[in-house]
Amino acid sequence: MKLAPVNIKNKRATFDYELVDTYTAGIVLTGTEIKSIRMGKASLVDTYCYFVKNELWVKNMYIAEYFYGSYNNHTARRDRKLLLNRKELSKLERAIKDTGFTIVPVRMFVNEKGLAKVVVALAKGKKQYDKRQSLREKDDRRDMDRMFKR
Repeated sequence: MKLAPVNIKNKRATFDYELVDTYTAGIVLTGTEIKSIRMGKASLVDTYCYFVKNELWVKNMYIAEYFYGSYNNHTARRDRKLLLNRKELSKLERAIKDTGFTIVPVRMFVNEKGLAKVVVALAKGKKQYDKRQSLREKDDRRDMDRMFKR
């Protein structure tokens, strides 16, 4: 049985943050977690990344409990470790020491080998007027598309 490709996005991240640089990271999961992700039952809303002892962790990522999981089912919002190489980790750690920068998960997908990957972005928070400007640009693009489709 072939499932549809998994592509879970954090739409809020592109609205709240200006994405500076992106990295694709592996994620450490248990058996029931990967089964829930393959079914598409995960969310990246309100997630962020932080460092503990030179390791990158993602906090508040929601992965629904697996329906058929028994006593070994996982908790839905536990902290999960992200896997990046040392060079990328040190670059990110130096970058977030600057004020205004944070690391946010932007997208989660399952690659062709069946492994779950998370695209994390080094991001700088937008001001309120920047958010209004991006909404205005989005509306303008939508109006232009309507005009040309007629």
